Amino acid sequence: MAETTGEGVGERGRRARGAGRGGGRRSAPAKLDQPAWRRLHHRGPPARILSDDALEAIHEASLTILEEIGIDFLLPEARDRLAVAGASVQGERVRLDRALVMELIAKAPSAFDVHSRTPERSVRFGGDEIVICSVASAPNVSDLDGGRRVGNREDYRNLLKLAQSLNVMHAVGGYPVEPVDIHPSVRHLEALRDMVTLTDRIPHPYSLGRDRIEDGIEIVRLSRGVDRATLEREPSLFSIINASSPLRYDTPMLEGVIALAEAGQVTVITPFTLAGAMAPVTIAGALAQQNAEALAGIAFSQAVRPGAPVVYGGFTSNVDMKSGAPAFGTPEYMQAAIAGGQLARRYGLPYRSSNVNAANVPDAQAAWESAFSLWGAFTGGVNLLMHGCGWMEGGLTASFEKMVMDADMIAMVAGFLDPLVVDDAALALDAVREVGPGGHFFGTAHTQDRYRTAFFAPMVSDWRNHESWEEAGAPDALTRANGLVKRLLAEYKEPPMDPAIREALDAFVARRIAEGGAKTDF
Repeated sequence: MAETTGEGVGERGRRARGAGRGGGRRSAPAKLDQPAWRRLHHRGPPARILSDDALEAIHEASLTILEEIGIDFLLPEARDRLAVAGASVQGERVRLDRALVMELIAKAPSAFDVHSRTPERSVRFGGDEIVICSVASAPNVSDLDGGRRVGNREDYRNLLKLAQSLNVMHAVGGYPVEPVDIHPSVRHLEALRDMVTLTDRIPHPYSLGRDRIEDGIEIVRLSRGVDRATLEREPSLFSIINASSPLRYDTPMLEGVIALAEAGQVTVITPFTLAGAMAPVTIAGALAQQNAEALAGIAFSQAVRPGAPVVYGGFTSNVDMKSGAPAFGTPEYMQAAIAGGQLARRYGLPYRSSNVNAANVPDAQAAWESAFSLWGAFTGGVNLLMHGCGWMEGGLTASFEKMVMDADMIAMVAGFLDPLVVDDAALALDAVREVGPGGHFFGTAHTQDRYRTAFFAPMVSDWRNHESWEEAGAPDALTRANGLVKRLLAEYKEPPMDPAIREALDAFVARRIAEGGAKTDF
């Protein structure tokens, strides 16, 4: 089929823009043509789905939850720190009054830079910037050739290479797939070394206990070749902190918050509130619980270190009430995504949302659910888009083809966000005078000067006419995406790293592996 025998997006784009739909074949370009890596920004104000009164009602309900019901903090050290900050602690239950919550979260910064080991790949969390992440934490992986299979290091490394090769990606949101063939005691060491050597995207260690997150911080520090003081001034990694909804933070997550805040690194506090399961069945009730859990985690990070960088995470959706399975890309998910952005802005914090779907294969369902998820996230003012590319099956599978499809969709959104230029050259009055009534614009100087870059050229969409498409083997979108995956992996180049930095990184990983890595109970 066309994409597996040499023809790629550059050829399709040039034919579509220059020679019309029926143009003939040309030789493929040396490298796959895709939009260049760039930092993305919102254009114009985000959407509002809640009135001011409704927003305040959710805010007040959240503070009532924190004051009257409270949240369980399972780590004694966390409870001690909160007690010193002024919280009421009874056993594992912590209650925080309104004034204390607002006092603590006011200490968090509204925006901050996050530094890549390649300086020009650094980004900003907050303001009008949008940071796109890969899929993360899937236990399984799939592609058209090998089907669905358990996560492993070879696929993990290839997904990292794909993330590095796709220019829409700014960050690796965690392990794209879990490499279960590496023992859990040392998995974080091997996986994070792969992450910071195979990519220069912003890295994400997991907050699975103090040992793992401290190892992750050190690996990222070494990969940048900076000292600890510089790292603390310059956040260089982030980690998702999930509440164990409803109303609980467990020990490994809390140890992660402490280690990250003390090191000046980014916590993304994200309750996982599924309406009808781990949260009330109404979206308003689920949002009130999401907000209470998020505020509790954010307040705790500021009790550890005032001014520590933190992101407000929203991940509220609903379940299928027939089966209990999570549903994504639903009207309720879109509502919650937009409302979550309003809540984050209410507190002056960067906002995390996600590109998610519940489809089992990269089909039309996967596309429309992802499109609606992206709609909710982008119109809601997202700053950090988790699972931007590759998420399938409610998070149980990372798909190679879906990663490319999502990258193409997000590149289209990025093109939409480009300012619409209206000036004398763009208004093209001289070209209109030249052509006049009944002519065409293909041959005008105005068109000839611009046709190569005039319009967005997708990687996956196929704009050939039906006859040309049939001659090429009638490839569908999944087949085309599969060919693009192979081409991107064949063209992959590892980002350069100073040999002395690599030597220090390898020495640290080898030492920690020899020490046994992180403790496990098996």
